[in-house]
Amino acid sequence: MFDLTGTAVLVTGGSKGIGRGIASVFAAAGADVAIAARSQADLDTVVADLGPLGAGTVLGVRADVSDPASCANAAAAVRDSFGGIDVVCANAGIFPDAPLATMTPEQLGEVLDVNVKGTVYIVQACLDALVASGRGRVILTSSITGPITGFPGWSHYGASKAAQLGFMRTAAIELAPHHITVNAVLPGNIYTEGLADMGEEYIAGMTRAIPAGTLGKPEDIGYLAAFLATSEAGYITGQAIAVDGGQVLPESPDAVRP
Repeated sequence: MFDLTGTAVLVTGGSKGIGRGIASVFAAAGADVAIAARSQADLDTVVADLGPLGAGTVLGVRADVSDPASCANAAAAVRDSFGGIDVVCANAGIFPDAPLATMTPEQLGEVLDVNVKGTVYIVQACLDALVASGRGRVILTSSITGPITGFPGWSHYGASKAAQLGFMRTAAIELAPHHITVNAVLPGNIYTEGLADMGEEYIAGMTRAIPAGTLGKPEDIGYLAAFLATSEAGYITGQAIAVDGGQVLPESPDAVRP
């Protein structure tokens, strides 16, 4: 396991699902972890659960990533608590279903506000601290949906996740002179509360489509994020890495055998 003692990490959308998995891996690695979310009750729960995992401090910060002022306030709170920010995991995201034919401007706007603008806003809010760190890391949670695959009802979500990668590549170039790396993790089907809500039939179908034969765990995304936060990963930037059990590999369902 990685030793990230003394590393200050901010994870947005970290109270549930993949974000919680990311935060738990960093906490277990000894980092100081700030978890940002909108619900104070959810924050209280996750801080209590993850606090004992490692030697670092775990704290909760209320934030709405679609609001630049809220992002700025969250970043300031983390700097005040930890003395700086070394790693930003821009994980907050939403994936409501909306078929293209009936999608409203409001539905499209909501997804873009959180998934795209929220990514940009939180990185901007933390930028001065990342520069001051001298070893800053920006790690985006994108998805295989959009950059690699598609799924009915998620055209707005797929567009938002592909947009994150466009942002990542240019940000990686702009921030490289400051020794800041910018990378993205592309989760496949990870078993979270949100995926459970899709129903047993959906889950069974997706499991059959994965060569590894199982859905991923939120911590699987955290392991890659933690590696990308290490000094050993300092020469990796502008990269999008799928963590999906081989889900995007088969040419057809028949290629996946039990």
